[in-house]
Amino acid sequence: MTTHILGLDPGLEKTGWAVLRTYGSELQFVAGGVIRTETKSTMAQRLKVIHDDIHEIMNTYKPEYAAVEEVYVNVNARSSLKLGQARGICLLVPRLHGASVAEYTPLQVKKAVVGYGRAEKEQLAKVVRMLLPTARFSTHDTSDAAAVAICHAHTSGSLNQLGLKKSK
Repeated sequence: MTTHILGLDPGLEKTGWAVLRTYGSELQFVAGGVIRTETKSTMAQRLKVIHDDIHEIMNTYKPEYAAVEEVYVNVNARSSLKLGQARGICLLVPRLHGASVAEYTPLQVKKAVVGYGRAEKEQLAKVVRMLLPTARFSTHDTSDAAAVAICHAHTSGSLNQLGLKKSK
């Protein structure tokens, strides 16, 4: 069975995204990129850009699943709040399109992709490139989003095999 997974690495300035196609246990990179917002724009304008771009991605690729990376809480509460708003858009838009949405911590992503939860960012990017050899990533934001999608593919596949996955 073929499915599509949208991986999202939320950020207010840059949100990485990647769509993967799965064929059983095989993964194929479909598309990816970075949603960029202007730092001089208002918060509402920036959130609208993220919303509109994810909406367009959902309409174009029609993924059945979305996987969103949870973010670390910053020492600066104001920054955490702003990032949380961008993350909320990343959770909401795919769900409004009927996609099943899952969340994964950076530790879960690294463990599922690399096999070690404390892997370095470059180690993660290297394994992602090995798993998706046709993909070309211009930034870590896109490869990080692909890693989140890979994590979902590996995790949801394991849950299916164990009979633990619940339907939408």
